[in-house]
Amino acid sequence: MNFEISKPEKNTIIFKLREKKMDALISPDLKAEFLALCQKGVKKIIIDLSDVEYCDSSGLSSLLFCERRMRENKGEVYLVGVRDKVLNLIKIARLDQLFKFSNSVEEALGTKTK
Repeated sequence: MNFEISKPEKNTIIFKLREKKMDALISPDLKAEFLALCQKGVKKIIIDLSDVEYCDSSGLSSLLFCERRMRENKGEVYLVGVRDKVLNLIKIARLDQLFKFSNSVEEALGTKTK
């Protein structure tokens, strides 16, 4: 799985997924990475999906796993650069209410957490 992680602020992590598909092939690795990242003290995870062209139910499951872990730690998940095809799947699954969406990483960074 190809990705980048940066920590621009103390309580914020940016996770840039550099894959075209977020599916069953990478879902276990993605969940393991989110488990490591979603620790107490992290208040915001920005997941940049701008390279992702396809997502299946296991990919959505990975995002849900991250959201659940962050909610347990009183944090938030921002999805950035979500393409229409992936966004439509998120909406069909009625998961769009769980996530915060931003047009850019910069916009997500400027958004205050609760």
